[in-house]
Amino acid sequence: MNLKVYTDGWARWNPGSAWIGVYITDRENIPVEKRYKSLWVKTNNQAEYLGALHWIERWIELWAKEIELYMDSQLVINQLSWIFKVKNKELAEIKFEIQKAIQAWWWKISFIHIPREKNKEADRLSNIAMDNNNL
Repeated sequence: MNLKVYTDGWARWNPGSAWIGVYITDRENIPVEKRYKSLWVKTNNQAEYLGALHWIERWIELWAKEIELYMDSQLVINQLSWIFKVKNKELAEIKFEIQKAIQAWWWKISFIHIPREKNKEADRLSNIAMDNNNL
């Protein structure tokens, strides 16, 4: 199975209450899953990274052979793609967990930056988590 995954994370007051949303489709853009979750207190970047980590783990559970990860955080995409270094200790630890998950999975993953306007469903889902105070 090949999946396209759109994820978004954000925190109020940075750091503050944080949420993530994910929208997973197949190659033909047919929805596979929609999820959202509260992260308690995190920064914006931690929320973005944790969104990627949680959903990479989920893709592995779905037996995906190829994943395209779409995010509107250019910083996180560039750091996951090894274009930028991760200087923040907490983010480096999350990136390490992402790398471990990807290496254990061993298929193909692409990290793709998209404008916020093209990530509306993941953003909407993260807002549902906030509205529901979903834990």
